Amino acid sequence: MERKSNKQQKLHIRKGDTVKVLSGDDKNKTGKVLEILTSKNRAVVEGVNIVTKHQKPSAGKPEGGIKKIEAGVHISNLMLIDPASGKATRTGRKLNEKGKLQRYSKKSGEFIK
Repeated sequence: MERKSNKQQKLHIRKGDTVKVLSGDDKNKTGKVLEILTSKNRAVVEGVNIVTKHQKPSAGKPEGGIKKIEAGVHISNLMLIDPASGKATRTGRKLNEKGKLQRYSKKSGEFIK
C-alpha cells in the first residue's frame, strides 16, 4: 500500500523575504512578500500586481466602492534579494553547522536567515 505524504512543497522564497519581479507589467519592481499561496505556487508581494476590486456595501461593511489590492504573482517570476549584498540572487539549500538544511545565496555563498 502506498503512503500519502502531507508535506508542503519547498519554495525558494518565504513570507517576509524581499524579492524582485523578473517579468510582467511590474518587471524590476521590488517588494516584501506578504503571503505565500503554496497550492497555486503564487506569492502576494507588497506594491506589485495591483488589481481593482469592486466591493458591494453590506451590513458588516457599509462602505462599499472600488478598492485596490495586491494579487498573487507566480513564484517563477520572483527572485530573492540577498540581504547581505542587496542584489538579486538564486538560492540553494545546504547543511549548516548544526546539520540542518538552510537556504543560501548562490552569488555570495552566505546563508540566508
